[in-house]
Amino acid sequence: MIIRNLKEVRASERNVKSDGWASARLLLKDDDMGFSFHLTTLFAGHELKMHYQNHLEAVLVLKGTGTIEDLGTGEVHELRPGILYALNENDRHIVRPTTDILTACVFNPPVTGREVHDENGAYPAAEDAHATAAMAS
Repeated sequence: MIIRNLKEVRASERNVKSDGWASARLLLKDDDMGFSFHLTTLFAGHELKMHYQNHLEAVLVLKGTGTIEDLGTGEVHELRPGILYALNENDRHIVRPTTDILTACVFNPPVTGREVHDENGAYPAAEDAHATAAMAS
């Protein structure tokens, strides 16, 4: 059984921050769960262009508001508490928080913990993740 304290995770190296977001990574690849689980805050006023080419992600909005634009279709969807979006086809997207948005996120395959978005808005593939983690340290 794995027990983690969110406050402790946020004060550790498992709390990864980048431009426009901070992610408390509660479960990672090394936990051998087959997925990773994160509580991520997306900061108001940022435009976060992402394209997870190597991962599938599901996101549940817990607090805050904004929009998500599907860059493949041009559709824009409202984000508010209770809305889930799943990037089931490695969808290119932009999240535009109008307030800080707190989300619960699941990644498959799981991330190693230190990933940040590359120039394409993606996290590296699993075989590249250890190199990225070493570079982020």
